[in-house]
Amino acid sequence: MLTRRTLGALAGATALALSLAAPAFAQDKIIIKFSHVVAPDTPKGKAAAKFEELAEAYTNGAVDVEVYPNSQLYKDKEEMEALQLGAVQMLAPSLAKFGPLGVQDFEVFDLPYIFADYDALRKVTQGEAGKMLLAKLEDKGIKGLAYWDNGFKIMSANSPLHVPDDFLGLKMRIQSSKVLEAEMQALGAVPQVMAFSEVYQALQTGVVDGTENPPSNMFTQKMNEVQKHATLSNHGYLGYAVIVNKQFWDGLPDDVRAGLEKAMSEATDYANSIAKEENDKALEAMMAAGTTEFHELTEEERAAWIEALAPVHDEMADRIGADTIAAVKAAVGG
Repeated sequence: MLTRRTLGALAGATALALSLAAPAFAQDKIIIKFSHVVAPDTPKGKAAAKFEELAEAYTNGAVDVEVYPNSQLYKDKEEMEALQLGAVQMLAPSLAKFGPLGVQDFEVFDLPYIFADYDALRKVTQGEAGKMLLAKLEDKGIKGLAYWDNGFKIMSANSPLHVPDDFLGLKMRIQSSKVLEAEMQALGAVPQVMAFSEVYQALQTGVVDGTENPPSNMFTQKMNEVQKHATLSNHGYLGYAVIVNKQFWDGLPDDVRAGLEKAMSEATDYANSIAKEENDKALEAMMAAGTTEFHELTEEERAAWIEALAPVHDEMADRIGADTIAAVKAAVGG
């Protein structure tokens, strides 16, 4: 829920938002506030910085991109409303964030073991199914521009997580996603929805027992310092959709929008080229630190995880949309 101070800021931004759509930018630079919740040295953080650099270059200085990482402006639950009101112009929320917005189709990306690898993922994010999903945002006043990778997730806790029964009763932090909630319940865990910025302290103090993250998020937030065990499950994918306030975007001069589209295309290529590398480096660094013991699933253990989580696909079909799930599975050849 938004705080009183944040609500005041958003209320003040509402009037400003009405003017953002107008192309009367000749006197001053066009400001794009780009807010996100992760560290600057994550794949998303680096991609946002790359977009800032390219956008300013390709618009010949007509645009000034201001990047605000680490929830400096808004936390998870606040940022989408801030975008819709025009308090910020651009976000790159995780794909799970669109469920609470009313576009549950995006939760297809949260389904466990739906993507075997990055090649399978690309068939969706760079194909017709991905375009179809982004188009569903326009009714919410949002324009979807691109998909950015983070990576495949690992599970962590203060006790070993080798088989599904190891999750019984554990309080596991998740994003606000009914699919992730069902995933944890299928494993016998107790899902705890919590803002990303609050996870380290919650792990440190025992408010939650564990969580799921790509290695880069786990490492840059120092979660490995407060988690004794982690399992290289690669059970789910965490990615982002780069989105912009549609009214603002449609009101831009054509030449400026073209420059921003070029910048976004190149920043997306950059983001997706570094994501796996950044996660591999983060995993190596955490292993070297020695504070967390990492476990790689055996074939038998992996099969048990897949079997335990398979019912989530059918359980979530009504929420996500059976057609959306079918389109994604068809794209990946499943």
